[in-house]
Amino acid sequence: MTYSGAVKVGGPADVHELTGLMISKVAVGAMDNNAYLLRCRATGEQLLIDAAAEPGTLLRLIGRDSVASVVTTHRHGDHWQALAEVVAATGARTQAGRYDAEGIPVPTDVLLDDGDTVRVGRVELTVRHLVGHTPGSVALVYDDPHGHPHVFTGDCLFPGGVGNTHQDPDAFAQLLGDVETKIFATLPDETWVYPGHGDDTTLGAERPHLPAWRERGW
Repeated sequence: MTYSGAVKVGGPADVHELTGLMISKVAVGAMDNNAYLLRCRATGEQLLIDAAAEPGTLLRLIGRDSVASVVTTHRHGDHWQALAEVVAATGARTQAGRYDAEGIPVPTDVLLDDGDTVRVGRVELTVRHLVGHTPGSVALVYDDPHGHPHVFTGDCLFPGGVGNTHQDPDAFAQLLGDVETKIFATLPDETWVYPGHGDDTTLGAERPHLPAWRERGW
């Protein structure tokens, strides 16, 4: 079936099958968070992005093959409610942005900085540190050698705008600047965007609206 990225809490995962990577997206919790399970098709190794809520749902998604690591995109509590339970059940390594790790109650094994590489089996993802929504938010970029790039943006980029900066003009300017220089300026329009909540989008769909976002200030 064709992947759409449209998922609902309590509903099934949607699976994006790429040549080297399978991406399973599921919605969990009261804040309709997205969690993403990445599986290297060559090795079977798995990585979870945001153990947001509903540990039972996430552990069923992970299945018998377990998960090698969990990346938390940022410190906000709705993105790590199930982290302790998932780590306890799987023994997974925890990874998070260096400047947000102190706000995550489960100890972080690997502190991530801009430009670092996160691996799942033979697949490599590049870390992009994006400041403004939180001090240490990270996005993960998979530059698919068999197709277009894919980027997991946490709460830093959504269809229709960047993440919430709580009406702080400096934080908004920082976040939009980072998103423009580290995401839009380096990746093509075909890049698929997987946000922390709601539907997916592409950079091409959002790029024409960047000046309007800057003008409106959110």
